[in-house]
Amino acid sequence: MGSSENTNPTTSPETPAGATAQPAPAAVPADPLAAAKQEAAANYDRYVRSVADLENFRRRTVREKDELRSFAIGRVLEDIIPVLDNLALGLTAARQPGADLKTLTGGVDMVLAQLKAALAGHGLKEINPAGQAFDPHQHEAISHQPDAKVPEEHVLHVVRTGFSLNGRLLRPASVVVSSGPAKPAAS
Repeated sequence: MGSSENTNPTTSPETPAGATAQPAPAAVPADPLAAAKQEAAANYDRYVRSVADLENFRRRTVREKDELRSFAIGRVLEDIIPVLDNLALGLTAARQPGADLKTLTGGVDMVLAQLKAALAGHGLKEINPAGQAFDPHQHEAISHQPDAKVPEEHVLHVVRTGFSLNGRLLRPASVVVSSGPAKPAAS
């Protein structure tokens, strides 16, 4: 505490008291044209590297997207392979002498249910709108037919079921739409 050391943080033992350290002035190039060319070359080099990086990124994302698609398809096929096995067993049973049609039909129904369950596990939803109101976003009307029991603009018959995948329509259901009760013929 009896020390007389300088405690000013802006000064050092080499700088006199009261003087502050200043940065050295930037070196001004002797030839401004050479400096501009050097800067342009550096900018061009950064541009070329950025273009190359972007192209590498594009290629990598395409490759990753293809790998992801292949992996997703592989998962679907793993779930469908048992269905193929059961279909083969059903065909073998159908070719046996004295095959029972009722048993074969029941087996085919079970295989169909197994296939639907496997596809539903991957987001496939069946659109079977029998008796529902006609929805042009989900259904394709192939004809109108009068019917006293089914209200007008409701699905009378489903000709072909539709399918959606995770909410996206893959195929609309082909339907016959009721036009309501038959109108009396005008005389």
